[in-house]
Amino acid sequence: MENIDTDMIFHNRHLSITDIAEMGQYTFGNLAGYEDFAKKVKPGDIVITGKNFGSGSSRQQAVDCFISLGVQCVVSESFGAIYERNAINAAFPIVSSGQIASLELEDGDVIRLNFKTGVIHNVSKKIQLESAPFSDVQMEIYQNNGLF
Repeated sequence: MENIDTDMIFHNRHLSITDIAEMGQYTFGNLAGYEDFAKKVKPGDIVITGKNFGSGSSRQQAVDCFISLGVQCVVSESFGAIYERNAINAAFPIVSSGQIASLELEDGDVIRLNFKTGVIHNVSKKIQLESAPFSDVQMEIYQNNGLF
């Protein structure tokens, strides 16, 4: 799915919530067909999306809700610029690749990511591709658990 904006990820009616532990239950609650995402996702899952994920307003909760659920990473064809910066600053891994379709992903596939090399591996289908590795600065932010 493409063009998932921050209001679809974490609706503005929940912006008063400041406890990250409480945010997860509202993830994708405003995205038609995915309202039950928070009940189905498991810690360690990786979210795969089309282009322009996290576009729209600056909303840290749209990053933190995935952290709350234990989502390991979001892989997208592209990210909204503000969302990308918020995720990096919070040490939430995001990976961008315009070649995602070549992985032939299906629900339940096992995915392995190497942030240093940029390799994305669909273990289930034995297919891999190379994306941009994390920069040294980005890796340092992740290793320090964020800027804050």
